[in-house]
This record gives sequence, structure tokens and C-alpha cells, in this order.
Amino acid sequence: MSDVPPEARLWDLMRGTMATKALGIAADLEVAEALASGPRSVQELARENGADAETLQRILRALASDGVFAEEAPGVFRNTEASDFFRRDRPGSWPEFAHLFGGAFMEAIAQMDPRTSEPMFHRHFETDFWSWLAANPDERRTFDLAMAGGKDRSAERLAALEWRGDEVVVDVGGGNGALLRAFLERAPAGLHGIVFDLPETVRDETALGDRLSFVEGSFFEEVPAGDAYVLSAILHDWGDERATAILRTIRAGASARSRLLVIESVIPPGNDPNGAKWLDLLMLVIGGKERTDPEWRSLLETAGFGIDEIEDGLIQASCR
Repeated sequence: MSDVPPEARLWDLMRGTMATKALGIAADLEVAEALASGPRSVQELARENGADAETLQRILRALASDGVFAEEAPGVFRNTEASDFFRRDRPGSWPEFAHLFGGAFMEAIAQMDPRTSEPMFHRHFETDFWSWLAANPDERRTFDLAMAGGKDRSAERLAALEWRGDEVVVDVGGGNGALLRAFLERAPAGLHGIVFDLPETVRDETALGDRLSFVEGSFFEEVPAGDAYVLSAILHDWGDERATAILRTIRAGASARSRLLVIESVIPPGNDPNGAKWLDLLMLVIGGKERTDPEWRSLLETAGFGIDEIEDGLIQASCR
């Protein structure tokens, strides 16, 4: 950090909007897929995806200057290690995230207003984020795919915990079941999983397997009975009042011995770089928030849980 001149630091921040939009365009045009077999001219790429060749060349040239794609000869581009992440056959959900950040998220963030804590997404789209997803099935599918990516690390952390081997694990707001599938591959054979989410969640129930089942419902109303409840990147989508309501619903459905496993960021103090501090601005315009250690403790205790262990990426709590 200290080696970056202050002017360069400011420029890198100010140009962020352009970079985000450029990445979103490249993802939507599936440029990385088109370059999977090797370098190609921008004229070919433009003909295939209906883009203007000059505009596409300028977008890819800018991205290449930061290592996303590479211009091997004037107007001829290839993939790089970074742009390879935008290929659909690679792990992760970078194309879906790039689409969201370069589209709806960017539109909402552009409305950020320091004079209010009102979610700017609602002001711009005239509805809340979740209702907007429900009304736009293609965006819902993209969101579900984005949320399904990168679950291996979280699954490994869950599997490393102590399990009896006969528990029922409920993934509250579990989307298409990607996390529980990855977890059960690593967990004792006797565990059973329940993916609990809204009916409009895009999923393939035939892919869930014998140890998984899907239950439709709202986590503001009730949750299935379980020995352990997982909340993966759910609570940060909501402000304290609604997040508390979710937790109280779980507490009402849980037994005295049930445990709660919250997969979320914990914002550290100080000025060191931390992605959650930036993600918090997206949560601000959607209506949620990232939280610090004291904020997590207060939220969970208010809802009837006590924290047993807290670390960035995994909070373990018990019913109180």
C-alpha cells in the first residue's frame, strides 16, 4: 500500500465504475468463452456477439491494461489467468457477479445518498431487491448462480467442526443447495440436509441426492426442525430489524440443543484493506449491512443466541 503514489491510489478508486461496467460487458458478451481456444481478432468477436468492433476493442484494451485479457497484436486478444475466471467451465461465479455489479448493482450504487439511510435500490427501481428478483426470472437465475459459486471453502470449514453424525442440517436461504451438497460430500455419512428457501429459487431437485431435500418457505415465517442451522451470506442482506426477525424465526423453530452457524464476514477495526468494508456499501443501497464483532454479538444475543466462537467467515452460536 505504501508503495502506491497517492495520486495513483485516487485514480484507481475513481476509475472503478468504468472497470466494473467493462467487466460486466465482457461477461455478458462471453468474451472469455469465445477466446477459450486461443487468440482471436476483435472483428470476429464483434460479429459473433453483435457488438461494435471499435467499442469492443477499446473495452478489451482497457481491461487488458490491468491483466484481464491480453492484446497480443493490434486488435487481437487472448485470455489471461484472470479472464479465464470468466469462463463458464471454471469454478466460481465471476460471470454472474460481473453481470450483477455491472448492471443492477451499479445502477443502485449510483443513487447512493449520504443524507439518508434509505435503500437506494428501492428508490431507483421502485421496489425492493428481493421483489425485483422475483419479478425478473433471468436476474433471479443469475443471482442464484452467483450465490452458488465458491462454496468449497465454506463447506470445508463446516465439515471441520465436530459432528455426531446423525444430525439434520438446515441451510436457511440455501438457494440451489450448492453449499449443503459440498458440505455433505465432506461430512459424516449419517448427516441429512434440508435446503430451505423461497419457491422461486432456481434449482434442480433431482441433483440434490438422497441426503438432501428441499423445503419451500420464508425465513420470516417458520423454518424446518433441525439440529444445526446454517445461514450463509443471508443476514448481511438485511438491516438489524429484519435480520433479528430471521434469527428469531430460527430460534422459535430450534430445539434447546440446536446450534447456529453463520457464514459471514466480520469487519475488523483499523484501516487495513478489507473487501467487506466495500461490500458494505452495496449492502447499504440494497438495505443490508456488513457487521463488526460487537454488532454481531448484539444482533445474535437480541434474538436469543449466544456466540460460542466468532471469526471472519464463520460465527458459531447456541440457543440461550
